[in-house]
Amino acid sequence: MAAERTLHHFPLDPASRQVRLALGEKRLAFQENHVRYWERPEEFARLSPSGATPVLVDSDGEGELVLCESRAILDYLEERYPEPALLSRRPAERAETRRLLQWFDRKFDFEVGGTLLHEKMEKRLLRLGSPDLAALRHGREALRAHLDYIETLLQGREWLAGQRMSLADFAAAAHLSVIDYFGDIPWRDFPGVKTWYMKLKSRPCFRPLLLDRWPGLAPAGHYDDLDF
Repeated sequence: MAAERTLHHFPLDPASRQVRLALGEKRLAFQENHVRYWERPEEFARLSPSGATPVLVDSDGEGELVLCESRAILDYLEERYPEPALLSRRPAERAETRRLLQWFDRKFDFEVGGTLLHEKMEKRLLRLGSPDLAALRHGREALRAHLDYIETLLQGREWLAGQRMSLADFAAAAHLSVIDYFGDIPWRDFPGVKTWYMKLKSRPCFRPLLLDRWPGLAPAGHYDDLDF
């Protein structure tokens, strides 16, 4: 029996987007269930002890496996479905990929995404009032510092962790794509990052992300433009 998968996720969640990109790149079909995580639905809480998206339910006819947290899901997909590989077979590149996964999921998320997305998205979803202009300014300054770091990495590499596309690229693109949804990335000032992002944006696995829309949260005009 063919495997059946359901991904419980929020479309504008960077962690969920990483898993969607990996599933798409590995050509693994899945059904989607959009979760309003801020409402803490009971059905989802039974799947995710932390209440965080994403959750992948993978059934293969022999049983049902419930996987929580993006890093655990990505590791499972890489081990269970190794082709195409999203971790290099070179130990140094594997280590660099894991370092960058940590970088984007912790440092970038804390310094950039946690601020900009809270002000522009979560406040609206939770009805917490208008964005704080000082917080937005701080988040945008931090974003520029991270974009400068990515630009430096790409000066000597084809992809973020080395010569092959990896989970590091998906992590970075997932975080940046949500910020780009709201039009906050100064692409013109970072041509290397823009070229790298355009390559990812043109891949088939990225197309579903460009179709994402959430009621009351319209994307920037260039968001789904491949020649932005």
